[in-house]
This record gives sequence, C-alpha cells and structure tokens, in this order.
Amino acid sequence: MSYSYAYVFKYIIVGDSSVGKSCLLLQFTDQRFKAAHDLTIGVEFGSRTIEVDKNNQVKLQIWDTAGQESFRSITRSYYRGAICALLVYDITRKYTFQNLVRWLEEMLEHAYQRMTIVLVGNKKDLESEREVSYEEGLEFAKRNKLIFFETSAKTSENVTETFTHATRIIYNNV
Repeated sequence: MSYSYAYVFKYIIVGDSSVGKSCLLLQFTDQRFKAAHDLTIGVEFGSRTIEVDKNNQVKLQIWDTAGQESFRSITRSYYRGAICALLVYDITRKYTFQNLVRWLEEMLEHAYQRMTIVLVGNKKDLESEREVSYEEGLEFAKRNKLIFFETSAKTSENVTETFTHATRIIYNNV
C-alpha cells in the first residue's frame, strides 16, 4: 500500500528512564501496549501517517530516546532536525517531574529554536499512585510555554490526541 503525504515531521521523545516513552511510541504507531519493555539503548524509531485535513496527510518520524544518563551524549544529536519534542514524565514518580527542568534546558540548547514542545504526564491509569498533580503539570507547561497532556500509554488515553494536536499546530504554522 502506498501512502502520499504533504510533509514529513520529525518528533523526538525525551525524559527520564522508565517514564513510558517507548510505550507511548508503540501505542501511537501500533495501537498496542507492551507491559514488559527492555530499556532503550540509544534510540528507537517509529512512524505513522496521520490526516491533518481532508486533503493532506503528514508522516511523523518519531525518535524514542534512551533516558539513562549514559546515553545523553548520543541522544543530543537526535534533536537535530526535530520539529516537535514530547517531554515525558511519570505522574507516579515526582523526581521524573523535577528532572524536567534539566531536560528542557538541554532541549533548548540543542534543538531547533521554534520547535513545538509537548509536556506529557504519562501513566494516568495509575491515578491512585499519583505524586504529581494535574495542576503542577499544567503550571509547569504554562510557565515554559509548552502544550500539556496527561496520557496513559497502557489504556491509550490521550495518546493519539497528543500527537495529532501537536501535528495540527505545526502544520498550520508551516
């Protein structure tokens, strides 16, 4: 089957280890969840074409980066050419939220200046274990001029909406 698309947008997914970056990618590209995941070594890649309006489709090339400190120098090079970044934290682990400042600083240093950045609070399905409130995430996003979504890669809640919303914003700006 052949697909035609108006644009190709490169997305990068960043954040601490085990916040669900690979699960978000898998849920978005394959509409499935895999509970047991090996740690990402370096970077993984996925793609999906989505319709942005009746006549146009956009192909998303999504780079899922390793969250471990030992891979940080490798992942920095993947910012190059990215038009959108998903900055992911785990709502059940406060320190992953606290580390967002460092991730955002690195991103702003190495990425395209006008890159669209989406803050993603993942693991919404674990509401009873929540350590970061929705309001805290929203406040961080507002303060840093980011788009904000809470998602569950497990149940797929807001996963497609997150990617689609960012894509429509970028598409309308192109």
